[in-house]
Parts: sequence; structure tokens; C-alpha cells
Amino acid sequence: MRVAATTPQALELLHSIAATAISWSSGRLDVFGLGTNNALYHKWYQRQWGPSQNDWEYLGGTFSSQPTAVSWGDDRIDIFGLGTNNQMYHKYWDGSAWGPSTTGYENLGGVFSSRPSAVSWAENRLDIFGLGTNNQMYHKWWNGARWGPSQTDWENLGGVFSSPPSAVSWGPNRIDIFGLGTDNRMYHKWWDGSRWGPSQTGWENLGGVFNSQPVAVAWSANRLDIFGVGTDNALYHKWWDDLDGVVDDWVGKPRGAF
Repeated sequence: MRVAATTPQALELLHSIAATAISWSSGRLDVFGLGTNNALYHKWYQRQWGPSQNDWEYLGGTFSSQPTAVSWGDDRIDIFGLGTNNQMYHKYWDGSAWGPSTTGYENLGGVFSSRPSAVSWAENRLDIFGLGTNNQMYHKWWNGARWGPSQTDWENLGGVFSSPPSAVSWGPNRIDIFGLGTDNRMYHKWWDGSRWGPSQTGWENLGGVFNSQPVAVAWSANRLDIFGVGTDNALYHKWWDDLDGVVDDWVGKPRGAF
């Protein structure tokens, strides 16, 4: 990877905004975070840290949200974040250079109230989710040729949420999205390859009462694991598999508070 200009000193990340990290191959890590100037910075690991142990690559921009990064294949990275106008911006690494430029970003429109969540279920496929100013869920996708429903428009998926979304994919043409409603219960929507379930704007109630954004992961086809912090600050867990379906209750309490 060619190294763009870096700051002359080690980067001080904002304490209130966590970094995000992804891996596009074995032994490879890419880490992104906002500096105290709200610009995006990048560090990578492949046998050693680049551009150096303490320095970070400067990627420009001015952001109001933590970045979200995703990879759909080897040597490919896509990054999304909210600008100071709360519109969605996008940058990508294509294996040889940052696009649209090292410090430039593509405007994807919309006006949002939360950091985005992005997933990829196939090569050249991206799905991005975020909460609008009405706290409803919105969706945009890249199909390898164009953005849908358009460059700057977003699909309305309904709901009213109090937390940023968490999206995950366990296989081709499958997406599962989780978020907290205004009652702080967990809600779920899925894409099955042909339609949104339980409906275009409806959401499945998974219960619980939480005080933090959910985290969802998938480690095989038809398997989902969802985690959230309860009002007692303990960690809770629910899962779905193709044998038992969804577990009705949330499993806790593991030791520790968060």
C-alpha cells in the first residue's frame, strides 16, 4: 500500500469516538479513527504496523460520526461516515489507491442522526444503513454498477429507533438488522433475497431492555448471535440457528458490568 502524507507526530484519537477495524485477509488489519481535528486517519498491520508504529495515514474529511468500514474482498475497503452536514460520505481502497482521492469523499446524500452500519454479502455488493432525522431506518446499496435506489436517495425501512443499527450477513442475499426501539427493546428486520421481513417497514420484537447499541455477528450460514448491555449494565446474548430457531429469552448475566 502506498502511504499518503501523515501527521508529523503520533495521532491523538478522540476519546469519545472509538476506532473501527476490519480485516480483508489472514494476517491483515486496517484500523480507522477520527483525530482531534475530526479528520479520518488510518493504520494497517501486515507483519508490522504502517505507516509506522506510531504514525497514521491522513485521509482527510471532517466528520461528526465514528466511521464504519467494510470489505467485500482481498485488497478492498469501503468506509462510510457522516459529515458535518450529517450527510453520508464514502471512501474506498481499490488495491492501488484511495478513491475518489486520498483525501476526497463521495457524497451519498441523506441526513442522518446516527453512525452508519455497513455489510457486504458478495463481491461488489454493499448495503449501508442509518437512522434519519426522524429516527427511522434508511438503506442504500451498491450492486457493482450503481448506487440504489439512486446516488443520493435512500430506501425507508420504517421503525423508530433510539440506537444506531447493527447489520450483519450470514450468506449471499441475506441481511439481518438490529436496533433498539424507543422502548429500548431489541427489534429485528431481515432481507431474504426477495423481500424485507416481517414487512417493508415492520420489525420483529426480540424483547429485552437495553441501554447500548446492539452488536450482531454471524459465524456460519443460518447462525446469528446478538449482544446487548442491559439496564443493569450486564451483557446479554440471544442467538438464532436453523435447528432451534430464535431463543425466546436473553441469556445473562455473565460476570462484569459495562
